[in-house]
Amino acid sequence: MLDDLDRPLGQDRPPPPDPGLGGWRIGALALGLVGAVVGGVSLFSVGDRGAGGEPEAYAVIQPAPPAPPPAPPAPAAAPKDVADAASAFDVENGVKVVRGDAGGAEGYVIHVPGAESASALTPAPDERLVEKSRFGSLPRRGRDGAAPAAVYARPLSLQPAFKPGTPRVAILVAGMGLDRAATEDAIRRLPPEVSLAFAPYGAEAGRQAAEARAAGHEILLQAPMEPFNPADSPGPHVLRVGDAARAIEDLHWQMSRFAGYIGLVNFLGGRFTADQDATQALMKELADRGLDYVDDGSSPQSLAMEAALANGVGFAKADLRLDAARGPAAIDAALFRLETLARQNGVAIGFAAGLPEASDRIARFAADLKRDGVVLIPVSAALGAEALVSSDKR
Repeated sequence: MLDDLDRPLGQDRPPPPDPGLGGWRIGALALGLVGAVVGGVSLFSVGDRGAGGEPEAYAVIQPAPPAPPPAPPAPAAAPKDVADAASAFDVENGVKVVRGDAGGAEGYVIHVPGAESASALTPAPDERLVEKSRFGSLPRRGRDGAAPAAVYARPLSLQPAFKPGTPRVAILVAGMGLDRAATEDAIRRLPPEVSLAFAPYGAEAGRQAAEARAAGHEILLQAPMEPFNPADSPGPHVLRVGDAARAIEDLHWQMSRFAGYIGLVNFLGGRFTADQDATQALMKELADRGLDYVDDGSSPQSLAMEAALANGVGFAKADLRLDAARGPAAIDAALFRLETLARQNGVAIGFAAGLPEASDRIARFAADLKRDGVVLIPVSAALGAEALVSSDKR
């Protein structure tokens, strides 16, 4: 069907021959096209067509402008502690480690999907257990009596059930945070029942300590202490004898480097732990703050156990250095001796310096323990182990 433009004024007669457009019409049409393209204006002109006097319309049709690009989707709302944090790191399996203020304490907070159902490690720092200092946040006992040693330990719900008398092995791998690759390897490769100790000197100690806890490892602070040979001093802020106030100040610096540890283990410290006044002052500070202490067993002159018991500090001492001799065969032999000690005494604690070679052999050893009827436990579960052994034997 024809529309009104094809059949003007409803007349049926055919239009007369077109004599052609006049020059002014061509110019007007060209000008209209230019104007439509350049200025975006649609032109409409009306004139006579030929001698018949029939009105005629010319319209310049402007193409529709391109559709605007779709707006990007709105980001999902982030949790307040994540949104306000300075930075966040994705670890594995949806675990997120967030750096920022958590309950007024600077540090790293671990967000574990389904943590409530999985009974994961308690996020650190816990706002109840934080004290501000000029160095940063320090651990302390909560006003409700909560102690970092208990709150940050690997929960009993994550530990395997075993019958009384079952041999138990605890392994503490230290030196974490000093070598980035070795630390990440240990966190990834070692089973979560293995406890890890971080030195305060690592540039990324805070982040890596949080990653270790996200992977299920309870952690300790490996505190540098004065050795007998001054040439062996490991770095700044070493705990030294002779000035108790200065030693406590250096201890506070060490404690502020990261959060979430259950206690301390010595780094060297032959001279410091052999000094009664120094060890008493240290253990009193740990008791006040609710922290445990592990002796790495390197110094036969250490008074740490006596000082810890006198101040009510949870204490454990390593029975065996696992990587005193290098090489896979030597480490395997040490691990076999550790298992033998566990079978003899009920529980045994092994200590390693955190070299990749040792981590590899420990991981292999741990995979075979359950099959051999031995349970791997975190160091926190070996504190006060003498009482557990005695109860097993009754």
